[in-house]
Amino acid sequence: MSKLHSLDPEIWKERRRNVLKKLRAPLLLRGATQTLRNGDVHYSFRQDSNFSYLCGFPEPDSLLLAIPEKTGDHKTILFVPPKNPSLEVWNGKREGVKGAIRNYGADEAYPVQEFWKIFQERSKGFDELGFALGMNKEFDDKLLQIFGQRLKGRPRDNRGLPTFIDPRPPINECRWIKSSYEIEQMQRACDITAQGHKVAMALSRPGLYEYEVQAEIEAVFRRAGSPRVGYDSIIASGNNANTLHYIQNNRKMRRGQLLLIDAGAEFGGYSGDVTRTFPVDGRFTEAQKTVYRIVLRCQKKCIRAVRPGCTFEKLNKIAQLELTKGLVELGILKGDYKTLREKGAFKPWFMHGLGHWLGMDVHDVGPETTKEGKPLPFRSGMVLTVEPGLYLPANDKRIPKEYRGIGIRIEDDVLVTRSGNRVLTADIPKEIQDIEEFCNS
Repeated sequence: MSKLHSLDPEIWKERRRNVLKKLRAPLLLRGATQTLRNGDVHYSFRQDSNFSYLCGFPEPDSLLLAIPEKTGDHKTILFVPPKNPSLEVWNGKREGVKGAIRNYGADEAYPVQEFWKIFQERSKGFDELGFALGMNKEFDDKLLQIFGQRLKGRPRDNRGLPTFIDPRPPINECRWIKSSYEIEQMQRACDITAQGHKVAMALSRPGLYEYEVQAEIEAVFRRAGSPRVGYDSIIASGNNANTLHYIQNNRKMRRGQLLLIDAGAEFGGYSGDVTRTFPVDGRFTEAQKTVYRIVLRCQKKCIRAVRPGCTFEKLNKIAQLELTKGLVELGILKGDYKTLREKGAFKPWFMHGLGHWLGMDVHDVGPETTKEGKPLPFRSGMVLTVEPGLYLPANDKRIPKEYRGIGIRIEDDVLVTRSGNRVLTADIPKEIQDIEEFCNS
């Protein structure tokens, strides 16, 4: 656990200011806690994304209290694990209260053990509080107990429970639009992701196990400065590609089959998310080319449509139409593809949405519709994935024999710009000729 050296604390302050402006109430936010894996071994710790977004403090069991002031500014108080030389021998250095102020821009900082005492004093005048109830019953009960004491005995100010406001919607709204700094971090995450995918293309061959490819791609991520993957890597050869979240990665790869890799590196707290599908032995069969061209044609058309004002609803319609048309071309469906699309006939072979938001979380915060239920228009600074696919299971008798067992997904990370879009992962080959040349170079 160490200071995020690349980020000026003023950036966190500006983010808190923007959130408090929308929230119009004090904000209380809990950081992530460590979770036991087994015995006395914990799962690898990653800070809660919202907590990291608003203060950057990287240590577990910390709390943030941000209190608006009449001047329009706010006071930031962090409650953090205190310095402890004995524990630091085992687990590494802690920032402590001084580090929280010096490195993370807190106005005040206290040992986390003092939270309830200090919070009770500072919250006396709170009529509203931005806090997400329902996440931890023990914490919620203690919070309600403190506020419940206001009307016990002789209530001098006639204050009962404050109105609790869920702070996640305003935080999410701020996180939708990526700043120039965030875009830089995401581009770096995508560049590292690209390095890993290209190495995987170059080394894959029949006889290797999927986990050997996983080891190589994730080693590239780490060597390039990524502290962790953005999500469990999917290394799916042959019919395994037809399981959307296949993560066993334990099959020996065979000649004549495809390898679908869905893997992304995290950098600076932001994740890449890329899928490429290519032949294990470096050459597509004619049947594989036919299916691949349909998916690639669909993806290109969807990416061209990404711009301010576009919506996920529009992209999904484009993808469904194109893939339904492709299923007719393959002989899997029969009839008018537009009518078939309206009936949802594509769903057995394209069962997921066209994409999702991307940012600090691989499936990042944000809805696809407005509060009124209308499709949410894209705005400059949003980042999304575009990932159509066709999944043709080996045991599906509705599929012509030559196409059974083929699973193809092609996924890129796309930044919405003022005039259109920028593909952050454009450096990874995806044209058939480019893939074959790269795999056999």
